[in-house]
Amino acid sequence: MKLRIGTRKSPLAMWQAHKAQALLEENGYETEIIPISSEGDLKLSQPIYQLGITGVFTKTLDIALVNNQIDVAVHSLKDVPTLLANGLKLSACLERGDNRDIFITKSDDFFTKEKRTIATGSLRRRAFWLNQFPNDELVDLRGNVQLRIQKLIDNDWDAAIFAYAGLDRSEILQELKTKGLNYHFLPEMVSAPSQGIVGMVTRDDLDLSHISNKNAEKAALIERSFLRKLQGGCTAPIGGFAKILDNDQVEFKGVVLSLNGKQKIEVNETAAVADSQEFGTRMADICIEQGAAEMIKKIKKELNEA
Repeated sequence: MKLRIGTRKSPLAMWQAHKAQALLEENGYETEIIPISSEGDLKLSQPIYQLGITGVFTKTLDIALVNNQIDVAVHSLKDVPTLLANGLKLSACLERGDNRDIFITKSDDFFTKEKRTIATGSLRRRAFWLNQFPNDELVDLRGNVQLRIQKLIDNDWDAAIFAYAGLDRSEILQELKTKGLNYHFLPEMVSAPSQGIVGMVTRDDLDLSHISNKNAEKAALIERSFLRKLQGGCTAPIGGFAKILDNDQVEFKGVVLSLNGKQKIEVNETAAVADSQEFGTRMADICIEQGAAEMIKKIKKELNEA
């Protein structure tokens, strides 16, 4: 049986598909890659939160899976909704890459400016940035990583925020200095749930769990159950990161922010974990006890009115 691997067409998505293909073929599967355009890739003029679609980058591939046009959909797992369509499942995870966010600057005077213009298409990154730098102006940024880098160069912006793994996997990090750009890590910014993890979604009749990276899978279950309980989609300013330690210990940090970054609810706990899903849900419950549900309800209302 030849497994048909569905992927978005961007260079980063193709990189992910080829990594998944290599893992599958190492385990004896015959494969082919089928590139498919997603709705999120086609509508670059609108901010993601205005598209009104859950799983804007994954929906087209999900439909192809349901219609038996492909057998495996390969995604950046942070883009995959926590509730999948009936008949589909998260079947395997690749080894996790670096989960951190970075910001890329254009000039040496960035750190001396009183007010700067920062580009990002993520409400989470926007909220975290405003939490630390409330005087800065935030503008929307869409497109694949190559296009976003070019937009940063072409516009009168001071910096843009990216996932480190995306630039590393696209082999762009090494080119930044030649473009007059520098990158800096954001240690205070909690990454999106599952950031840095490549996931393989299949129909229920295909089981790839035997090739899944168990640490990445455990972290993903914790982070995705945290996000699911909070009922936050990709548009909510929610961060969650589970660091798998030795002896089945897990260190988890989760954060919920208001859109303007002024309100912040967080949880930070290390525990022995037997049930990853239960642990993630419990971390969400702690945030809810601190007012996260009311904050998220307000965020959704503000976005609907925007």
